[in-house]
Amino acid sequence: MSRLRVNDKCNGCMSCVHNCPASALNYEHRGGQTVLLHNLTACARCGNCWRICPEGAIEFKSLLEGTWDEVTTLPLLNCAICGEPVCTVAQKQALKDKDHQEVEILCATHKDDLRANSWVQAAKTASRPRRHH
Repeated sequence: MSRLRVNDKCNGCMSCVHNCPASALNYEHRGGQTVLLHNLTACARCGNCWRICPEGAIEFKSLLEGTWDEVTTLPLLNCAICGEPVCTVAQKQALKDKDHQEVEILCATHKDDLRANSWVQAAKTASRPRRHH
């Protein structure tokens, strides 16, 4: 996760804490040590902490990197015909629970092909009205 990084130049002056307009920085004294705290949710990413630090200890760029964090991993189900990923196991189960029937795992292309083939077969087997002369 992109977080505020502080290097070993920090001397604990707390200029960053006292000058943070979003109150995203704080500190605590724990067991004979000062612990600098950062709340990423509150942080406006304005860079004031970086600008105000007299020691150049704030490595602000880490907050601007915009990295992606993994939040969960879910097993996938693939199209029964081509193997393209279609949905997660949990999605299939939710659909099954909602509709009370088994769900066939097909990608959009093969689902469309199946529908088209159904229409063709229905048209071939449908009885046509007879013409009376």
